[in-house]
Amino acid sequence: MIPLDKLIHGRPYEETDTGPRFKPCVPHGVLARLGDKWTILVLSHLAVAPGHRLRFSTLKKGIEGITQRMLTLTVRNLERDGLLRRHYFPEVPPRVEYELTAMGASMLPALEGFTSWIRDHWPGIREARASYDALHDTPGSSGNGTTSEV
Repeated sequence: MIPLDKLIHGRPYEETDTGPRFKPCVPHGVLARLGDKWTILVLSHLAVAPGHRLRFSTLKKGIEGITQRMLTLTVRNLERDGLLRRHYFPEVPPRVEYELTAMGASMLPALEGFTSWIRDHWPGIREARASYDALHDTPGSSGNGTTSEV
């Protein structure tokens, strides 16, 4: 086994005759979770909340299109990863609040950079998709050069 002691953008790799070769990174599940559209919206919503803390019902109302089940799965996964803390209040009716942990809050600058990049480059991405779709019959294209907003 060849040790992966060289780094590109913080990722270890090995040199081969055909160029660098990367191996899947251990935190692949974390990367997949952070790339999920609901995760980003939950974190963004908590980022702007007073004290980075909101009730479950407020989170649900503030994220257009999310179902109760998807919000439940998302906050559970974020809690499992240590990015959120769940507070349960045994009242009638019960009240549940979520807040960013220190680790979750430490991710906000990176999230802002990522979402800023998307916002700045979205028009160019849409143009590139339209150009590509006009030249290719691609899945997701309607045949008239437009694609879904994914």
